[in-house]
Amino acid sequence: MAGLNLFSVLNGLTFAALLFIVASGFTLIFGLLRIVNLTHGALYLFGGYIGYTVTSASGSFVLGMLAAMLAVALVGVVLDQGLLRWVRGFELREVLLTLGAAFVLDDLALVIWGGDTLTIPAPEFLRGALQVGGVFYPKYRLFVLVLGLVVFVVLWLLLNRTRLGALIRAGVDDPEMVEAMGINIRRVFLITFMLGAALAALGGNVGGAFLTLYPTADSEILVLSLAVVIIGGQGSLVGAAVGSLLVGLLNSIGQVTFPELAYFVIFGPMALILAFRPLGLFGRAT
Repeated sequence: MAGLNLFSVLNGLTFAALLFIVASGFTLIFGLLRIVNLTHGALYLFGGYIGYTVTSASGSFVLGMLAAMLAVALVGVVLDQGLLRWVRGFELREVLLTLGAAFVLDDLALVIWGGDTLTIPAPEFLRGALQVGGVFYPKYRLFVLVLGLVVFVVLWLLLNRTRLGALIRAGVDDPEMVEAMGINIRRVFLITFMLGAALAALGGNVGGAFLTLYPTADSEILVLSLAVVIIGGQGSLVGAAVGSLLVGLLNSIGQVTFPELAYFVIFGPMALILAFRPLGLFGRAT
């Protein structure tokens, strides 16, 4: 029983790391830029499919990951400059536009890759298992946990210790003042949108090697990412990390303990949190 409990906890932690990678990109776009981007799940799936194609053709997991992040970042440019720039600030229009774009991307992926379940080949050195606290656990999922921690550290340093991070935060609070200083805030926001899209693609590649890729995977990851951002609070990187931990652990333990109430185990506590903290655990009024 102890081994089963440890295995469930490790599953929850590694799933939380994947959720954080995806939700961190979502919180950059939704929380910081105030753009309701419902294409984020489609970008996750599209990035995973691109990574699968490049990895299968080249045999390089890293090359597939980089190609997917670059390609999806360019898709982010098209979304931001070609579509969203015309409805910026109108949330309902953003919702409808990004939802429509998500349907287009999903159908395009279905035409190109079909409806079969696909799995991205993991690198040879990450196959097999390691013994952790008395249980054997897959090396790849431990890699996902480490990668999630690395992404958190890199993003925290980017947002809090670099000029770009200062410009992003200043642009969110007072874009007119930043523009008055001679800085092209639209370019800064475009870079942020591209980074968020690239993180969705990174999540698609990481998740595609153990959760697999299939036509409805985008909607499932989008709902959980929304839960993470709502629980943690819009625009908070620490909140996204804490929200990912809560959702990941509740999802893993709930599926084992209460399989028939798996979604209630996640969204029930979320409703309670919002009842007492409407802005989320780390959210702040703007």
